[in-house]
Amino acid sequence: MKVEVTRSRVLGHMFTEFLVRYGVLAMALLLIIAFSFLIPGFASFSTATAILQAQAVAALAALGMTLAAVVGDLDLSVGATAGLAVTVAALVMIRYNLTGITAIVACLLAGAIVGAINAVLIVVLKIPDLLATLGVMFTIMGLKKWLVDGQTLTTGMTLPGGEKMPGKFTDDFSAIDGSKLLGIPISVLILIVVSILVWIFLERTRFGRLFYAVGGNAVAARLAGVRVNRYRVAAYVMSGILASIAGIILASRLRQGDVTAGDSVLLDAVAMTLIGFAVLGARKPNALGTVVGALFIGVLLYGLTRLGLSYFTQDLIKGLVLLLSLILSFSLSRKRVS
Repeated sequence: MKVEVTRSRVLGHMFTEFLVRYGVLAMALLLIIAFSFLIPGFASFSTATAILQAQAVAALAALGMTLAAVVGDLDLSVGATAGLAVTVAALVMIRYNLTGITAIVACLLAGAIVGAINAVLIVVLKIPDLLATLGVMFTIMGLKKWLVDGQTLTTGMTLPGGEKMPGKFTDDFSAIDGSKLLGIPISVLILIVVSILVWIFLERTRFGRLFYAVGGNAVAARLAGVRVNRYRVAAYVMSGILASIAGIILASRLRQGDVTAGDSVLLDAVAMTLIGFAVLGARKPNALGTVVGALFIGVLLYGLTRLGLSYFTQDLIKGLVLLLSLILSFSLSRKRVS
């Protein structure tokens, strides 16, 4: 009897261990297999690139959020920052008729400024990260509308005062999400390169290890000689820059200064980041997990869309999947430890 009880406990522990480490990956694989049977042509290179392209904006914002989460903070302004980049790009090219390169530089600078403002509020003024970034988010949402008088900037539009917009989105800027290199959309290549760089930074460099040290125990890291505040500031600035890169891709996709652009990015970025906690049993923010989370959500939404499910059903299923990933990451892992 004791042998049977011990064996059942061992099997139960092994099953729990498998769920914690590979549950998300197993669900993703099952989804791919199921959609491949239900949807003709789903298992193809074109589908893979379409999924990556659709998720590139939110995934880049999620990587920025991941960097902030690694040092123990939270950045809820990534979606608004991406939207601000769309507005800035439209202003530079449509309103002031400047080049695409100028627009890219302006967007990156705007993202860095937002990250620096977050850092000042949280690191210097000691405002809780949730409240500070939420306040910055609402401020940016108002700012981007104020910059364009609440209007969506489009090529050739005429302002209420009679002024006609002289410029347009340049061809080189529009190519970011509208053209391909070696059969792969440029926006997807940007996502792949940035993901690899963030993973290398966090997992293979001294600075990345110090990021995790700060997030794990800031007091111990400070006593060990780590300049904690500098790393927190760097994380927020990097998060702002990555969010602005997401906005650049979104602006290239929309080719207009939509004042509502980026509003839906935050929730997807949060979901991707949190799902990443459950990948390979990490229980912490990590670049690989965030990218897997982006792919998982991408496969889920693409498949459900092809099957004709309504948008509110998709939101429900996405929420349930997020809850399941959190259960795998925290509840089951605690049972595994105990």
